[in-house]
Amino acid sequence: MDRNRISQIITVFQERTAPEEGYLVGYGALYLAFDLQVPLPDILALISLKHKQYTTEEWRVFTPRYMPEDSFMGHLTFALKYEGINLGLLKKVFGKKTPEDMIQMITEEPTGQYSRRIWFLYEWLMGVQLDVPDLTTGNYVDLVDETIQFASHATEISKRHRIRNNLPGVKDFCPMVMKSPLMKAYLDRDLSQQIKKIIGKIHPDVMARTAAFLLLKDSKASYAIEGERPPQNRAQRWGRAIGQAGQKQISREELIRLQQMVIDNPRFTKMGFREQEGFVGEHDRRNGTPIPDHIAARWKDLTSLMDGLIATNQKMENDKSFDAVLAAAMIAFGFVFIHPFVDGNGRIHRYLIHHVLLRKEYVSKGIIFPVSAIILERLEEYRRVLESFSTPRLDLIEWKAAENNNVEVLNDTIDLYRYFDATKQVEFLYGCVQQTIEKTIPEEVAYLEKYDLMKDYLDNLFEMPDNMVALLVRFLEQGKGMLSNRAKAREFKELTEEEVAAIENKYQEIFQ
Repeated sequence: MDRNRISQIITVFQERTAPEEGYLVGYGALYLAFDLQVPLPDILALISLKHKQYTTEEWRVFTPRYMPEDSFMGHLTFALKYEGINLGLLKKVFGKKTPEDMIQMITEEPTGQYSRRIWFLYEWLMGVQLDVPDLTTGNYVDLVDETIQFASHATEISKRHRIRNNLPGVKDFCPMVMKSPLMKAYLDRDLSQQIKKIIGKIHPDVMARTAAFLLLKDSKASYAIEGERPPQNRAQRWGRAIGQAGQKQISREELIRLQQMVIDNPRFTKMGFREQEGFVGEHDRRNGTPIPDHIAARWKDLTSLMDGLIATNQKMENDKSFDAVLAAAMIAFGFVFIHPFVDGNGRIHRYLIHHVLLRKEYVSKGIIFPVSAIILERLEEYRRVLESFSTPRLDLIEWKAAENNNVEVLNDTIDLYRYFDATKQVEFLYGCVQQTIEKTIPEEVAYLEKYDLMKDYLDNLFEMPDNMVALLVRFLEQGKGMLSNRAKAREFKELTEEEVAAIENKYQEIFQ
């Protein structure tokens, strides 16, 4: 390769096979030219040699007329114009340039909209002010292109750059989400209005019982995801905590309170924010060496990261038009990636989904989306979504085994957790929300309505107490509409064969 060029002709790049031979441009070209140690964008840009334009899962292919000027500014402008804002990559590439380099590039066209965006992003990310005079003329432009990425509508005006800062987060925590075809499809479905219509048609008593059942189901599932089987009282206690979601604003103190509710026995767990490094994974059985699947943010970075996450959460909560599911995914997954506690991170991460959806008024008070129960059904997909964040970062984190068989992180990693593309996480959560609205809630409501019909039948004929009705229905469910010989001989020995047959027929009529 000609190392003097920024754009290179490639067929394979970073173990990704291009759909055809072409010029790597935009973020990919900058990544290659400057050997950037950051996660690679999910989709890379390629200029076709064959005048084709199309998109695949990992590539966006452009025709030759889109070929940018083969310079730092040319590829940076192309990236912002067609690939959106990648804060982590931008900060790394800005670090390869001196302030003098940036001043020279910006002053060549100081009023250009992309020059202004680059100027603003450089100063915002690097925490320095370049020796460039404030602009006094020109229209204001949005920093985030809303045709490419989701942006905040609570904009902050930068008079110096004549920029409207519509980033969804703050400097210390700012995930970004692409307007992918799947995301656009979810938004077109307007799921929030669907849930309101569904609930409006359900009798309040049935809806309250549905909500109570889903709450306990979600609590149990949250433990099951962690491979735990808590006693009933512990699951109910965490269910009550989930039921309080949305009541208090998220703060450092509130998160610690939630951890105390999650950890039933703190004898062997240091509570509160970590004061040591952390990882998720296994230990080698022979020597105890860590085998991490995910390395948490350094404990010395937690104050900055968690303050940033809390501030971003508040910003998105105040922005009434910012999509609730996006906000829930960005905050909840950001929390679990940072992994601020020694234990309890997973359950609090899923609690935060409930919390944000309620604070953003996506669902009515008293209605809990059984997020954990849905995740349990889609566990492999959930793990892949977590790994899509963790796996690329493992190669970028330098670590060694500590004396206590923990990890010791050797390099600066804070930006890996501050700035990330949360598109896959948002798409996953939207899938869970859709499943809840279109399948889980209607099925549970339908079951309760059928159960009530069966209960009325049993009450009218046998005056059977509620606990016996519940037991009988459970036995019939297990026997697929037939009562077992054991049940007929023991719990329901008072029923005649004719009565059993009538009950079985009625159950099948109602439920099947």
